Amino acid sequence: MRISRRGKIAFFLTFGVALAAASVAVGFGWIILNWQQDVKVLLGILFFGAIVTGLILNTSFLVREIRRNEQHDSFINAVTHELKTPIASIRLHLQTLERRQAQMDDTQRRGFYRLMLDDTDRLMSTVEKVLKAGKTGARSVHRENVDFAELVESCVEAARTSHQLVPTAIRYESSLNGSGSEVSGDPEDLRTAVSNILDNAVKYSVNKVDVSVQLELQEEKRLVLRVQDRGVGIPRSELKTIFKRFYRVPGRAMAHVRGTGLGLFLVRTIAKRHGGRVMAESAGEGKGATVIFELPRRVS
Repeated sequence: MRISRRGKIAFFLTFGVALAAASVAVGFGWIILNWQQDVKVLLGILFFGAIVTGLILNTSFLVREIRRNEQHDSFINAVTHELKTPIASIRLHLQTLERRQAQMDDTQRRGFYRLMLDDTDRLMSTVEKVLKAGKTGARSVHRENVDFAELVESCVEAARTSHQLVPTAIRYESSLNGSGSEVSGDPEDLRTAVSNILDNAVKYSVNKVDVSVQLELQEEKRLVLRVQDRGVGIPRSELKTIFKRFYRVPGRAMAHVRGTGLGLFLVRTIAKRHGGRVMAESAGEGKGATVIFELPRRVS
């Protein structure tokens, strides 16, 4: 029978605490019995202190490894699903085209081709995320002047197209009022970050997609992008954890929501690489969420 993650953590915590308590009890007992011998008492204190410290560190390491292994398992399952589903879909469409070629008109064939292209794009997106996550920190940033407002607007339009949404589903507003929106960075990385934020907002909107995208300038130094959805929300205890590699909020990763747990990790990595930061805000589950992406503005 497989032991759950919480069961393993509880076991190691209990075991570690019990060993630490036993060590403390034995140590104090020995000190009381030998309190008149100063040198022995001092050595005993140091010795048992080292034992307790070692037990605590060992328990912490084991708990951390259990969590990491669980995250890796979750990631492998998610990636397997992300790869297998579009491949199965493409195979099914090809088999249908092969068997019913003579019975299908041009409109039906074009529809099948469009669906297969969409599945191919999904495969490419998954592979690119995995590859980029594997390269994080392995290279320096290729920097050039990027019009961030223009980049965000193109990402919004791409998100509408890829998710087949009406223009009002993702509303873009800029309050720059003619102020420059240039940043110094890698346009490909920045496009990846913005696209991942938008993709998450759409995916977790559940029934109706209602996403607000706002770009503003703060203190003449920072460009701030706010992407707000009205979806499933995020528990307050998870607002920082969601940016970790492979992590997906328990209960939030519903069966119909695809993902590898790499999107927001890449966003955080790209933000740090460009001297910016990213954070999330939410009033709780069912109350939507806002992702805030900040970058230093290039001042000429």
